[in-house]
Amino acid sequence: MIDIQWIFIFLILGVFVGFMAGLLGIGGGGIMVPVLTTIFLYQGVSVDNVVHLALGTSMASMIITSTASFRAHHARGGVIWPVVKGMAPGIILGTFLATFLASYLSSLYLAIFFALFMAYVSLQMFIDKKPKPSRELAGKAGLFVAGSGIGAISALVSIGGGSLTVPFLTWQNVEIKKAIGTSAAIGLPIAIAGTLGYLINGWSHFSSDPFTFGFVYLPAVLLIASTSFFAAPYGVKLAHALPVASLKKVFAVLLILLSVKMLYSVV
Repeated sequence: MIDIQWIFIFLILGVFVGFMAGLLGIGGGGIMVPVLTTIFLYQGVSVDNVVHLALGTSMASMIITSTASFRAHHARGGVIWPVVKGMAPGIILGTFLATFLASYLSSLYLAIFFALFMAYVSLQMFIDKKPKPSRELAGKAGLFVAGSGIGAISALVSIGGGSLTVPFLTWQNVEIKKAIGTSAAIGLPIAIAGTLGYLINGWSHFSSDPFTFGFVYLPAVLLIASTSFFAAPYGVKLAHALPVASLKKVFAVLLILLSVKMLYSVV
């Protein structure tokens, strides 16, 4: 039986993740992974598997939130479906295979990779640099290769791929709103393939825990997703009334602090 204190913590985490995702257009992994790592360490999870469990749980939580996100973008005509279809096979393959690599890496190496990648994302958000469109949209082969790379990195740091997909598409003259909407749709196959991979690769590590399936802690998934699903629209609404560019700078610093905290906890 999960303690009542953890229920409240997971619910609050879901509200924060969903709200910030809607407000700033970012995935929840940057917040969830370091916070879940800290929570699982407090719950007594072995340091050897704690980052893996945080990654898998975060990935599973994103299935519901990414579904809500891409449906909202699709309703506004913001998803370029031919691009989604072109990138999806590579996304699924790259994401799924990368979970096998993650299962062989120690929590320390995963934490270091996560911290470094989040530093890159934070710097990108802080300087708010817009890529210059320079070429036409890639063909099927180019979309497949790009999808594979984005999927692989997304699996290793448990993100929806937006911090990679949006720059990739805008570099190819895709209008920013459609790039964001298309990225949201691509987040669903990332989440599904990543969750499946972490389920398979972690099955032997937590087989004795009735609430944990592979590297996925089910109570956290259900609680986080239940509140993030409803919190995201409020973030979207507030985004139109607040100086989002300034908020991104503050959030960039928060991501760095969370990543350093996770790295410190694992070390």
